[in-house]
Amino acid sequence: MAKALPLDQIQVFDIENLPSREYDFGTAAIILVNKPQTWTSFDVVKYVRGRLRTKKVGHAGTLDPMATGLLILCSGRATKSISQLQDMSKTYIGEITFGGSTPSYDADSEVDETAPTDHITLDQIKEVLEADFSGEIQQIPPVYSALKVGGKRSYELARRGEAVELAARPVTIHGHQIISFEDDKLIVSITCSKGTYVRSIAHDLGIALGSRGHLSALERTAIGEFSSKKALSPQKIDELLNAKD
Repeated sequence: MAKALPLDQIQVFDIENLPSREYDFGTAAIILVNKPQTWTSFDVVKYVRGRLRTKKVGHAGTLDPMATGLLILCSGRATKSISQLQDMSKTYIGEITFGGSTPSYDADSEVDETAPTDHITLDQIKEVLEADFSGEIQQIPPVYSALKVGGKRSYELARRGEAVELAARPVTIHGHQIISFEDDKLIVSITCSKGTYVRSIAHDLGIALGSRGHLSALERTAIGEFSSKKALSPQKIDELLNAKD
């Protein structure tokens, strides 16, 4: 069985090193892609796979359909190295809307509980983020997640109206920076470990502030040293490789 390649031995394609039809993606490649909103991560894999002319393509970390930003695709032998990418820290810019929570903890479901927001101040947000959302924390994932419970996806059980209980698990918040807070909307940059749900941070922060909250927008801006600023759109990849479905 082929061993995982060190990442520095894999060809990386981005806006500074554009992919071409001459390259054999069946060997090994990393492609930085900007995932469009509403696309699933698999939608991106399926779209790009057809242009690379190889069946062996996978992604290194799912983004929810609502989210945009960096999705790293690996082809050929580079798929053996996906776990190395998944273990890297992730940076997101999230918009959290206070005043209402949703079952999915984000804007993909309707607000089901509301609470006042008049008392929330920027200083209070900074204090709570520092006290409760810094370093290693115990986080309960959203029930609308792909985690398995008794062999079933948690979101499948939740959609059927079944009660789902997920255990808290340790995640690490390496850092956060508030970008703005206006009209009950907080925009914040968060760098965190593998397995962290920004949706849960939004939900839990709302409660910690004596209100409710949900994630209303999300962009992944970095995975380790890889940045969304260098990522290609799926359409740009199609244009460069000019392959038919």
